Amino acid sequence: MIDDDVVTMEILDTAGQDVESIQSEGNVRWGEGFLVMYSVTDRESFNEVVNYKNYLDEVKKARNVTMVVVANKCDLDHCREVSTEEGERLAQDLACAFFESSACRGDQNIYDAFHELYREVTRRRRVMESSRQTRRRSSIQSMKQVLNKTLTKINSRQ
Repeated sequence: MIDDDVVTMEILDTAGQDVESIQSEGNVRWGEGFLVMYSVTDRESFNEVVNYKNYLDEVKKARNVTMVVVANKCDLDHCREVSTEEGERLAQDLACAFFESSACRGDQNIYDAFHELYREVTRRRRVMESSRQTRRRSSIQSMKQVLNKTLTKINSRQ
């Protein structure tokens, strides 16, 4: 349950795979939101986040793919290779939410990340629907104007 809605999410776990290995996956095409996770103890996984974002943009053919970035394993501070600030900066550059979590501890941020992803997908749906309705209205208005001008010309000739 998220915001009193029953939500079903399908999770495609690509842990340890690079972008090239998931490119044949059709699952990305139908997904509406993406949670991309890296390990704070693995700089390479952090570097892959941008590659995933670029791939999602390419497949989805959309600017601003709905995405949340999650830094995992924050309980392993003694092995940390990626700072919180770097993660926050990356998420800001990618225009998405950022969470640090520990799956091992099962902390609240994991739930919060999925909730935020759902909320962002819902917001985007509303904006897209509103945009479609506005375009429909403006198309109808344009058609009315053309018809009115045409009828006015016809009436003035008679």
